Amino acid sequence: MSKIAAVWRREFRQFWLSPVAYIVICVFLVISTWLFMKGFFIVNDASMDQLFGLIPWFFLFLLPALTMRQWAEEQASGTIELLMTQPVSEREVVWGKYLSTVTLLAVILILTVPLTLTVSALSQNGLDGGVVFANYLGAFLLGSAFLAIGGWISSFTRNQIIAFILSIAVIFGLIIVGESMVTIFIGKGASWLVPALEYIGLRQHYGSMQRGVIDTRDLFYYVSVIWLFLYLTTRAVESRRWS
Repeated sequence: MSKIAAVWRREFRQFWLSPVAYIVICVFLVISTWLFMKGFFIVNDASMDQLFGLIPWFFLFLLPALTMRQWAEEQASGTIELLMTQPVSEREVVWGKYLSTVTLLAVILILTVPLTLTVSALSQNGLDGGVVFANYLGAFLLGSAFLAIGGWISSFTRNQIIAFILSIAVIFGLIIVGESMVTIFIGKGASWLVPALEYIGLRQHYGSMQRGVIDTRDLFYYVSVIWLFLYLTTRAVESRRWS
């Protein structure tokens, strides 16, 4: 555990030594707040639904920016060989790197809390605390899944731009695979595939949490997705170490 913590500290510090973290945080807060407040005054409804409805699409483009350098930069600069000579296993390195991005995700979400408190203060009856918590939990799990996928893609390329574009493409595919426009089309020829596609879709499980429902099946889904892609990342790193 101490080795994972050491990798986490190293990676988390690196975020603040480069402009990436600052850019991602500023872009997310400025654009999301502007779009939310614009709709907030037009609809005149003290609700966080619009913000959390936009989060999957913000995360789609911003979180791959955090993971694109995770392994690609190490491979391009050759520092991955130095890292792997340290007394630390591939799994510990993968988890340390991953947890550093998850910590930054938590920071991003925490920075939206003042906006939530402002909306609650403007509302006559305040916000439903249970629904708000479910929304934040859903956003955190969704973002954590995006980061696990992005880290896996970064593990098999040396080019950060390719890692960024591929991450967006794969995550987008996993988002829309469960959407009604896809399932309706697929259902015409292979209706038996529809339940599986709906379950695979990343946003379907987030949608139920957005309504304030915390279902153990949704929690199990996100934990499974995160574990699967961290396992794949570990295997990819192992293969490069011994190749």
